[in-house]
Amino acid sequence: MATLYKTFIVNCSIQKRPSHVSDNSRHYNLPLFPAFKPLKKVLPEVPLQIDDVKKTMSKTAAILLDAFVDSFFEFIDQPLLPSQSNFAPVVELGEAIVVTSIQGQIPDDFPEGVYIRNGPNPLFGGLQSTNSIFGRSSYIWVEGEGMLHAIYFKRWSPGIWTVLYNNKYVETDTYKVEKQRSKPLFLPAIEGDSPAILSAYLLNWLRFGKVNKYISNTNVFEHSGKFYSVAENHIPQEIDIFTLKTLRNWNVNGAWDRPFTSHPKKVPGTGELVTFGVAATKPFAVVGIISADGKKLVHKVDLKLNRCTLCHDIGVTQRYNVIMDFPLTIDLNRLLRGGPLMKYNKEEYARIGVMPHYGDANSIKWFEVVVRGCRSLDSLIPGPDPSLKEFEWLSRCHEWRLNMQTGEVKERGLCGANIVYMDFPMINGNFIGIRNRYAYTQVVDPIASSTQDVPKYGGLAKLYFEESCAKFSMQRNREQPEEPIRVECHMFEKNTFCSGAAFVPRDGGLEEDDGWIIAFVHNEDTNISEVHIIDTKKFSGETVAKITMPRRVPYGFHGAFMPISFETQ
Repeated sequence: MATLYKTFIVNCSIQKRPSHVSDNSRHYNLPLFPAFKPLKKVLPEVPLQIDDVKKTMSKTAAILLDAFVDSFFEFIDQPLLPSQSNFAPVVELGEAIVVTSIQGQIPDDFPEGVYIRNGPNPLFGGLQSTNSIFGRSSYIWVEGEGMLHAIYFKRWSPGIWTVLYNNKYVETDTYKVEKQRSKPLFLPAIEGDSPAILSAYLLNWLRFGKVNKYISNTNVFEHSGKFYSVAENHIPQEIDIFTLKTLRNWNVNGAWDRPFTSHPKKVPGTGELVTFGVAATKPFAVVGIISADGKKLVHKVDLKLNRCTLCHDIGVTQRYNVIMDFPLTIDLNRLLRGGPLMKYNKEEYARIGVMPHYGDANSIKWFEVVVRGCRSLDSLIPGPDPSLKEFEWLSRCHEWRLNMQTGEVKERGLCGANIVYMDFPMINGNFIGIRNRYAYTQVVDPIASSTQDVPKYGGLAKLYFEESCAKFSMQRNREQPEEPIRVECHMFEKNTFCSGAAFVPRDGGLEEDDGWIIAFVHNEDTNISEVHIIDTKKFSGETVAKITMPRRVPYGFHGAFMPISFETQ
């Protein structure tokens, strides 16, 4: 029986922003009249004059559009609650600084490398809303320019480490535009009154050739020795992992011309990179496969979906790609009818699709199941339904078993009746796409999260897929309903929350759970940020090392540990 077995591809409840319209810059088509064509040989300066006219018209139009926006749109800072103080942005350091305060000891077999986490760090003091004659529109909490926070681990000898910290904005094309002008320019185009969003789309496009900012604030990944920052609304940006400098946009040598998932996956064995991009216009969803050397797009296929579904993740196995088609959608026609641009519709279908790596839309086997996002009753984007009961919008870990021969779907909550709210699932990266026994998540503090409709994570969890919570073994009658799996938690002290947790394999480790979880942790009572290193073999025990940050580190999204060599630096 060909069944996908617990690959732990559950997608995060944090869904993302809409995709952008093509970013071709605006131009005016002013061809020469036929009668003038013979004059080219006599008056070679005429084409230059026409070009000058075009440039003048373009510049004049830009001035007029800017004047219109400045006159009729008012940018307003969105206030933060006291409980949201660590969502506030911080300034760039400018250069890496040495970290000297370490409680405990970094293990000798901890690998050299960089722990790096992405997250929103809005320019100009915070997120804004705009008021205008068209109504109000607002940036939502997952927006904000991406800032990378990096901790470098250099081992000189056993027990002797140098630890450095740096942070830096990801300098996307739109970041550079606003930074140069020293003020917010792009109008919020996600949430708000329909006329305000429509006008924002149009004016952003006319002024900048883009309907939204490129925020690059969600994840960092590596492919073929290069490192990239990414968010779902644009292509990735290549970064220098040592300086955090933004080098260039990555479009796979011009072959990839649409948004790029924040969680591309390497195919086990081949090293090829599977990506996925959604857009507000057809084709709504496209899957691509990038060569192991990162130089060529070797496969690209339209999935022929009939809606723009805002899926945050894609799964891979050794043979298949796994697609999730959920009813959190962007719909321009709905916006034109006066409805929201982005909407989570509980009444629409949710399904999971499985396709061969090099398959097409016709090769997808769809499994229709009753799921809502990451097994949550609502979406956090743009915000949960206020009519829901307390904590219903928080996600729990769930499992779907898909039988490729029969089409049968079996699903269950992994924790059973034990209510543990979790998100940001991760595994040992060496086991992506193959059978794995363990996974790790950030544990939601429902009380701290309930006052702000934004999750805070008060601990970490280790999931034992092959052990039950009742007997801590799989020695049970298979005819009986499956018992909840074993879950081991590592909780932080009161009012202390984490973000960007990542698995770090032990140097020379052979077992799947041989390593550490590393995470940024912030104590809201002391306003001190730390990096914690937790031994996954002694998960509920004491933290191995606590590294005090020289600056506050805001909450963010996904983190990763990248082994790197310092020898050439």
